[in-house]
Amino acid sequence: MESSLSGPLPHPFYADHVLYHAYDWGTTLPSVRAWEFNGWQAESRSWIDGCYIHAGLSRTGPTSIKGPGAAEWLQGQVINSFANFPVGSMKHAVMCNDAGLIEAHGIVERKADDEFESFAGGPPGRVKPTSVPHDVEITRLDHYLFQIAGPTALEVLEKVTGDNLRDIGFLRFRDSMIDGLATEVGRIGMTGSLAYELHGPMADAPAVYDAVFRAGQDLGIQRLGWGTYLVNHVEGGFPQMTWTFAPAVDLGLHPEVAGYWRNISGSVDPADHRARTRSPVEVRWHNMARFDHDFPGREALQAEIDNPKRTTVTLRWNAEDVLDTYGSLLREGEPYKPIDFPYSPQRWPMAHADHVLLDGQRIGWSSSTAYSSRFRQVISMGCLDLDAADIGTEVTVQWGDHGGPIKAIRATVEHFPYLDAERNSELDVKDLRRA
Repeated sequence: MESSLSGPLPHPFYADHVLYHAYDWGTTLPSVRAWEFNGWQAESRSWIDGCYIHAGLSRTGPTSIKGPGAAEWLQGQVINSFANFPVGSMKHAVMCNDAGLIEAHGIVERKADDEFESFAGGPPGRVKPTSVPHDVEITRLDHYLFQIAGPTALEVLEKVTGDNLRDIGFLRFRDSMIDGLATEVGRIGMTGSLAYELHGPMADAPAVYDAVFRAGQDLGIQRLGWGTYLVNHVEGGFPQMTWTFAPAVDLGLHPEVAGYWRNISGSVDPADHRARTRSPVEVRWHNMARFDHDFPGREALQAEIDNPKRTTVTLRWNAEDVLDTYGSLLREGEPYKPIDFPYSPQRWPMAHADHVLLDGQRIGWSSSTAYSSRFRQVISMGCLDLDAADIGTEVTVQWGDHGGPIKAIRATVEHFPYLDAERNSELDVKDLRRA
């Protein structure tokens, strides 16, 4: 019988107790990826104690967008302005529907005046090919995307490339070489602190990945699996589509997205789609918006900026209440839903949403629940009404699944992002120790 598994791994097949994960969610993600390498506890400290290399976003793009009309057309899809977008730079581009809810987002690189690459499900998202002008060519590329993040990331990359990479500023990229293979090095990441990405054709991926891993052996490198990867998003303050929220698209026109809703969880009714979508204002991305051009959702976004209702905060969960979810497993009666480690729930895709209460009234939603080894706490992202979003506010998260046992977990509103280290965008790497 022919195997249903497809999509080669973007790294060598490592057999040292590696846990591999197979799934079938269509063509947007590979059907096999590494779930865990050295255990979630070691991996979840990798971006604190050394660095990691992560390959889970490989084969999710990029999408090449080029042609004489590429810049004008792509500009008309996103809230960002291209007025200051030089070749060799990146933008976190955000695309909305007409209601001003996020339909797609991701990093977009400017490769040339008339050529762009969009990564990991970013714009143009699920745009209909018939709506693309004849002078714009959109092509899906089979490339790797490796993320190298943590305090020793630059040392590892300079060691493996033999190149001085300190000229690469935040949201900038350029070419280098690894093991005789051309690779693109960009300064971007999801931890909030020092981080880089490597991009190149999938044919080169295993050799490049292994060379980086070997170069980092004395610099604390860990191979990061998908089972721990999303934790750093919560610490670093990066809401993520299909985990923190779902793409706001017409489910009737996109059955592949409608399939997500068969797998959602949380105390919010699965029929409540709005609780599982977000606007740029709600995730604090509205500062990216520029109103020097037309784009879908412009009027709705402008109105919400003028009159915001919700914002994203960090929620720090009460330790005693968290422990009681596990205690219920050892008592008579129906237990509460356990909180998976290191993030919960461990299913994909998710669009999880729990109700958040203040004085018994619903004031927002909680998603992206994770255990932080850095802070030794369970934290989540709360999208809350503005009058409940002050730091120190005591709220209640209704943890569980709609129709099942619900555990009321006390939580405290904390600053967002939660990470208190110097941000990647602010770091001056010129004086960092060289490998």
